[in-house]
Amino acid sequence: MDAFFASIEQRDFPELRGKPIVVGRAVPRGVVAAASYEARKYGVHSAMPSVVAQRHCPQLIFQPHRLAVYEEVSQQIRSVFHEYTDLVEPLSLDEAFLDITENKKGMASATLIALEIKKRIKETTQLTASAGVSYNKSLAKIASDMNKPDGIFVIEPHQGMEVMSRLNIDRIFGIGQVTAEKLRKNGIHTGADLQALSLDAMLRMFGKRGIFFYDMVRGIDRRPVVSSWIRKSISAENTFEQDLTTRFAVITELYRLEKRLFGDMEELKQTAKTVTLKIRFGDFQTLTKSHTSSSFIDSYPALQKISRNLLDEVKWEGKGIRLLGIGVSHLRDRETDEPQQLELELNW
Repeated sequence: MDAFFASIEQRDFPELRGKPIVVGRAVPRGVVAAASYEARKYGVHSAMPSVVAQRHCPQLIFQPHRLAVYEEVSQQIRSVFHEYTDLVEPLSLDEAFLDITENKKGMASATLIALEIKKRIKETTQLTASAGVSYNKSLAKIASDMNKPDGIFVIEPHQGMEVMSRLNIDRIFGIGQVTAEKLRKNGIHTGADLQALSLDAMLRMFGKRGIFFYDMVRGIDRRPVVSSWIRKSISAENTFEQDLTTRFAVITELYRLEKRLFGDMEELKQTAKTVTLKIRFGDFQTLTKSHTSSSFIDSYPALQKISRNLLDEVKWEGKGIRLLGIGVSHLRDRETDEPQQLELELNW
């Protein structure tokens, strides 16, 4: 989708149309969740600190999150996808892969399907979407960014390797900022530079992932579209506008997170063996503590006891706490006592 959160705000509040807006809070520790295209002209983008965004664009308008609305629109769009295929793999709240090799409409052209889906989304939500069409996931993702907003781009099989050769190194799937910086220091800046390396060189550079990257830069991506997944963990965390400095404040916030987490566990019908506590201090130092129980945790008192014991192990007094989080893993379904396979919901 094109500037998904921000576009919904401009749709629902006509006075915001044509203006630079972001979804987020104008507070010292606020972060931009989404930026309209008008805001992006000033260099504002998602994940940017709110104070930096305001420096870039003093007239910036901040809109509060309305997650329930975004989820509702996401469901509407997902319903459109399922008119064409059940092979839908959500990536985030505004992205998804669709495998339309065998589609419900019996259409022979992927490009025509993409155009029809874009039209249906516009009719259903009054929002625009950009589509990428190609023969594998990585190239479809690249294509979807080629002609934004409200665009479509097609990468055909004979174009895959050539398209990959033109990409900057940090736009190749699986290569993060740290790896990209290391590669640049070794004179590798583009996909073409990686294509020039042998498989042995790639293995030395990336280890086992070298085979994946060797294929990727040649336009080969064997990953299927996966419409279901096995949930491995559930977590809840919060970043505070002011550091927590007293035990009372920490216990109060931890209690809220514990209740939220256990509520999610009950809703998903999950028990767990491992509890992990996450603390980030005011200086951004991050610490995690975990405990694995011999039996499954299926009650709030059991979760709370482990959580508080983990907190007692942390020597945090004298340090302000910026972020607090708690999570559970090694999950089991309450009813079947088996790892549960869950459909992705609301995050396409």
